[in-house]
Amino acid sequence: MTLTSSDKDQRVDGRPAPSLRAAHITSGYGGVPVIRDVSLAVGPGEIVAIIGPNGAGKSTLLKSLVGILRVTEGKILLGDREVTNHPPEELARRGVGYVPQVNDIFEPLTVLENLEMGGYLLSNAQIRARVSEVGDVFPLLPPLLKRRADKLSGGERKMLAIARVLMLDPKVLILDEPTANLSPKLADSLLSEHVKRLAGAGKAVLLVEQRARAALKIADWTSVLVSGQTRLEGRPDELLRREDFEELFLGAGTNAPVSPEEDDDKR
Repeated sequence: MTLTSSDKDQRVDGRPAPSLRAAHITSGYGGVPVIRDVSLAVGPGEIVAIIGPNGAGKSTLLKSLVGILRVTEGKILLGDREVTNHPPEELARRGVGYVPQVNDIFEPLTVLENLEMGGYLLSNAQIRARVSEVGDVFPLLPPLLKRRADKLSGGERKMLAIARVLMLDPKVLILDEPTANLSPKLADSLLSEHVKRLAGAGKAVLLVEQRARAALKIADWTSVLVSGQTRLEGRPDELLRREDFEELFLGAGTNAPVSPEEDDDKR
């Protein structure tokens, strides 16, 4: 499928051509929409952060992009190819890596076995090469290759989760709450060092993050999702200057603070 002129209308302010694009998608659970008419794009070398209050539909959006949830309206494009509702394993083969918020590693397996599982499409020689390469990205992991994953610290577990997905060298990396349950210091390190480095290597990074300020520091583009719809989008510095930004992030008038352990599936 070829992009039409209307499909290209989100390429603004010098942003790269999209590696992954959602155009006016609606999705949810059991036929009940959770997100409605949501559009976004992420291109190579770009970090796009999706932020918003609890229950905004952020995780639902990511699951729809990677084929876990069915899109009932709109379309998803990988480059110029439509991949709406294609299964997750096909998207993985086409270069989309997805790290969920929970259940992101195989706890009974060692670090090495987790990485080998991540490289299931590769030959043994390719797996060995990729283990070495992802070890260069996360230098704390190689000394832990023989350790069981359930014996890792929170930061080590999250590094392993991302490294496992990197085994297939995806072009697009989708991260759902990568800093959940991490200390502020570890969270800042993961975002400012590792996520930034991956984007610097040319990967398109789409990030859902409840620590909004930390996400805004590293993002090139930000979408604010409220009640399943995009309420604001733009460059982080532009959004921070808006008087209504804080109110929208807190949930269109709610006075409750936002928890860093949000789970959109609770809706």
